Amino acid sequence: GGNQNLKVCLCVQVILMGLDSAGKSTLLARLLTGQVMETTPTIGFNVGTLDLDKKTSLTVWDVGGQKSMRPNWRYYLDNCKALVFVVDSSDRTRMPEAQKALKKILSDEKLQGIPLMVLANKKDLPTCMTIREISNQLDLPSYSERLWEIQACSALKGLGLQQAFMSVSKLIKKS
Repeated sequence: GGNQNLKVCLCVQVILMGLDSAGKSTLLARLLTGQVMETTPTIGFNVGTLDLDKKTSLTVWDVGGQKSMRPNWRYYLDNCKALVFVVDSSDRTRMPEAQKALKKILSDEKLQGIPLMVLANKKDLPTCMTIREISNQLDLPSYSERLWEIQACSALKGLGLQQAFMSVSKLIKKS
């Protein structure tokens, strides 16, 4: 039908960010294909469209998280409707770095009023921190004027991913 082009425009842009090795590419591949893929550090970005249900599709941009790439994050923020920030919940030592990176990107004016979903990835590892711990480490309670949520997931095991993105879609509708 003639509606094909329309659907593309209705796609909601969601940006997946986080430090390198947080598991963003694995998570995106798992969401889109159901498979665990071998990934290499992302240079630039990966993008895919996630169909949550008949009415809802999210275009998910997975942006490289290495230190040298982070200054480019702001170029991906146009038309972004939600920020999904992925952290490796087993890596305590990098929490302060993640907190800084998150704070910095959220201070961008293009993200004013944009909801935030933090995904605590790698919850299958025995050393992972609790949601409360991560939320405090990332200073999430200080973002009082922003809609935010935090959920645990495991990209490797495919746990909590579908739920997380359903929640993202709800956050977008609320915002």
